Amino acid sequence: MQKEPMLKETYNRLSEELEQLKSVERGVIAQVIDEARAQGDLKENAEYHAAKEKQGLMEARIAELTDVVGRAQVVDPSTFAHTRVSFGSTVQLIDQNTDEEICYTIVGGQESNPAKGLISIQSPMARALIGKEEGDEVSLTLPTGKKTYDIEEVSYKEIKLD
Repeated sequence: MQKEPMLKETYNRLSEELEQLKSVERGVIAQVIDEARAQGDLKENAEYHAAKEKQGLMEARIAELTDVVGRAQVVDPSTFAHTRVSFGSTVQLIDQNTDEEICYTIVGGQESNPAKGLISIQSPMARALIGKEEGDEVSLTLPTGKKTYDIEEVSYKEIKLD
């Protein structure tokens, strides 16, 4: 069972969602199913089938959240030195071929949002960066070909998920 690093904010959000699903939503769905069942013939009862499908999706989400929360390792990246790339580090990279500058912050899988520059610690890019420091070179084989980056800066900046 591999631990999944995440921010406290994410852990709290997932725990609250799990608790809401278990304590409130389960009861609501059960009541809807009971009401639909009381209408008679279940073969042609659209409300019953829709409620059963919704129940299945909810139970799958509960199982997923139970797994993620159970494996969660809450990490406070502000306590790290960030002289080397680690969880929570913000990394400025320069593409050696194009001189394009890109910036990524390494976060947990549940917080990942590449469009906002938040990449999962499990991603190939993050795996290549972990443990490196300013001035190092990183090479990756991407679907678009091989890319080589120079690490311009490693720092910690407060992570904004919203």
